[in-house]
Amino acid sequence: MTFTSILDSIDGIVWGIPTIVLILATGLIMTISARGIQFTKFGRAFRSIFKENEGKGELSGFAALCTALSATIGTGNIVGVATALVAGGPGALFWMWIAAILGTATKYAECMLAIKYREVSPDGHVLGGPFYTIEKGMGPKWKWLAVLFAVFGALAGIMGIGTMTQINGITSAVNNAFDPTNSHIAFTLFGNDYTWATVISGAVVTVCTALVVIGGIKRISKVAEKVVPAMAIIYVFLGLSILIMNAMKIPGAFALIFKSAFGWRAVGAGAMGFVFKQITDSMQKGIARGIFSNEAGLGSAPIAASAVQTNEPVEQGLVNMTGTIIDTLIICTMTGLAIVIAFYGDIIGGVAEWNAGAQGAVLTATAFSKVLGGDGHSVQFLLMLCLAFFAFTTILGWDYYSEKCLEYLTKGNMGPVKVYRWLYILAVAIGPYFTVNAVFTIADIFNGLMAIPNCIALIVLSGVVAKETKAYFDKYPTL
Repeated sequence: MTFTSILDSIDGIVWGIPTIVLILATGLIMTISARGIQFTKFGRAFRSIFKENEGKGELSGFAALCTALSATIGTGNIVGVATALVAGGPGALFWMWIAAILGTATKYAECMLAIKYREVSPDGHVLGGPFYTIEKGMGPKWKWLAVLFAVFGALAGIMGIGTMTQINGITSAVNNAFDPTNSHIAFTLFGNDYTWATVISGAVVTVCTALVVIGGIKRISKVAEKVVPAMAIIYVFLGLSILIMNAMKIPGAFALIFKSAFGWRAVGAGAMGFVFKQITDSMQKGIARGIFSNEAGLGSAPIAASAVQTNEPVEQGLVNMTGTIIDTLIICTMTGLAIVIAFYGDIIGGVAEWNAGAQGAVLTATAFSKVLGGDGHSVQFLLMLCLAFFAFTTILGWDYYSEKCLEYLTKGNMGPVKVYRWLYILAVAIGPYFTVNAVFTIADIFNGLMAIPNCIALIVLSGVVAKETKAYFDKYPTL
């Protein structure tokens, strides 16, 4: 067996039916426990983003949201959607939506509980997240589960979602923009050619990462507050331009997405065995990539949320749940529709054909250029810029998450944390030289391993979620 096939086998086990059911069940239970908060308090959640916070903590509510978004809005929105659609078909986007709708309640619950169970030292230093939610909420006998989450979180940051996937996405986008024909080869490694565009962009991002990471959470949050909103606006502008220019194709795109999600086209051909595989592939890739993108249920966002200056856990839970809406239901949807429209152009009665050989950031950039028209260079440059900054801030956000996991494991000993920072920077440096499929598969595996203990804790503490939510809205019926 090859290394890639081994990874795929592990990924298939981690993201098997039990994990998918667990994540969807968690979202459903949180939706019931929080009284459908993602529907009933939708407007209030967005109004709460800019509200002034009072209480113990290190960050404002807006800064915490931007820090969380900096870690969630990244390659998952641009590269992850593309890989999901290639592997699972257009129907993967439907399962992304389902996971996001339920995941909005999950994000609310996990962030609210993280603030409720966080620890604040006398000097104001805050440490919180699923590890404390598990240990303090479920009891000391469950500490082993908290330790498992922290171990998986530290590994996910350095080996998957935090480093290699992000830097790989950046260098692929830069190379596609400046050297799409791969004509300027810097060196060859293990039979693969690497261009100067890849080498230089990888080195620049590594240096920038080192400069920010060494400064800690406050420097990371300051960068995130400025970069994330600006890049999100640019990307949304590109996405809206595509949808407006291709408004007549949108209904057909949605129809194809729904048909693909349930294998209806294959049913018509009588291929029942293929139908089941198509549905399961769409579910697995859609939900896995959806979790990769918005991190609902993963347990990462609560780590940033726990640092907020607030005395009201429910209030910040509301703020953080908007991240899932922004990330998946808006940004990922724009990416997915652009790809479907570009490569399934003749949707009614047409045959689905992907751009031969394209994958990841290249596939998304090609789709945007194809749909918007023109020579495509300006579109690819803007997309590269968005991806570079999205992924860069994700690298920063996940360093913070990973450090907090390690801080929990070492009981506050910062010596190992400082060593980890340099290992993290090293992982960023070598990330460009792995294949797209390999790094995303590794990230998927660790995402699933993180989600399992976190979702178990949320289900066990669903009664606390219901009680805290009811008490807050009885006390503050209006904003």
